[in-house]
Amino acid sequence: MKAIIPVAGAGTKLRPHTYTQPKALIPIAGKTILSFIVDQLRDAGINEFVFIVGYLGEKIQDYVKQKYPDLITHFVYQNERHGTGHAIELTRTIVDGDEVFVVLGDTICEYDVKEVLECPHSMLGVKKVDDPRNFGVASINEEGFIDQVVEKPAIPKSNMALVGLYKIKETQFLFECLHHLFMQNIQTQGEYNLTDALDCMIKRGAQFKSFKVKSWFDCGKKESLLESNATLLKKFGGNIADAESFKDTIIIPPVSIADGCNICNSIIGPHVAIGANTTIRHSIVRDSIIGSYTNLDEVVLDNSLIGSDASVKGLSRSLNIGDNTEIDFG
Repeated sequence: MKAIIPVAGAGTKLRPHTYTQPKALIPIAGKTILSFIVDQLRDAGINEFVFIVGYLGEKIQDYVKQKYPDLITHFVYQNERHGTGHAIELTRTIVDGDEVFVVLGDTICEYDVKEVLECPHSMLGVKKVDDPRNFGVASINEEGFIDQVVEKPAIPKSNMALVGLYKIKETQFLFECLHHLFMQNIQTQGEYNLTDALDCMIKRGAQFKSFKVKSWFDCGKKESLLESNATLLKKFGGNIADAESFKDTIIIPPVSIADGCNICNSIIGPHVAIGANTTIRHSIVRDSIIGSYTNLDEVVLDNSLIGSDASVKGLSRSLNIGDNTEIDFG
C-alpha cells in the first residue's frame, strides 16, 4: 500500500499566508496540516508516500525529509495544474500496480484508518453535508456500495460528500480510466478530475464501498481553519513547552505553545496555537494561530491568523478614568 498526497495547490483562499508557505504546511493545533495526514497513515502502518508537489514544492520536500527521515518518500512535480486526475496520473510509474490510499493534502479527518486499510474492498470516505454542490457527491446503495460519484453536481442526488479519502485496490483499472478521460477530453469545470475517473471505474464494474468519517476539519480558508484549530485543540488538549518560564502570564487552555517562546505579562487562550521562538509581551491572544519567530507587543488579538517572522505592535495607553465613565476604543 502506497499513500499518495497531492499538495500542489496554491491555496489562494489562505492568502497572504500561502504566498510564502504551501497550504499543507500551514500550522494548526501545534502541527502542520500535512503532519496530521502523514502521522495518521504512518501510525496505521503505511511507510511509503508519494507527494505530488508544485507551488513552493521544495519547502514540502525539505519539511518531509527533515521530519520523516524513516519513511520511503517520492516527490512528483505537477508543474501545470490540470486537476486531481492529472495529478494522480503523474504517479503511474511509481505506483506500479500497487494499492494506493489517496488523501488530498488539505483533508484532516477523524476515522479508523486501520479498519479502512483492512477492508477487502476499495473504499471512499464520505460525510453528510448541508450543501453538497461544492463537493464530489456519492450515491450509495443499501449495502453501502457506491453506485455513482459526480463532481460538484448542480442537482445532487444525495448529500453524501466525498471528503478526499480514496483507497483504491485496482490501480491498473484507475490509470486506464484516467487515460480514457485524457483521450476523450472529459473535464469538469476545466479540469481532469479524480471523481470522473472513479465514476468511470464504477461504470465498468469496479466496486467501491463507502465509509463515513467521524469528523472532517476544513482548512480551506481563514475562518474554517481557526474553527478547526479550536476543535482539534479541544480534542487533543494542546501542548505547552516550558510553561513555567512564562512570566506573569495567564494560560487559558486548550493552547499549543512550541519550544523557545518568550511570553510575559500576557493572557493566552483559549484555542491558541503558537509556533516556535515567538515573543509575546503585554498582550491578550485568543482563538488565533500565531506563526514562528513572530513578535507581538501590546496587542489584543481575537480570531487572528498571524504568519511567521511577523511583527505586530499595538498602542500603549495610560488612563485616569473617573466614575460612571464609558470608553470605547473600537
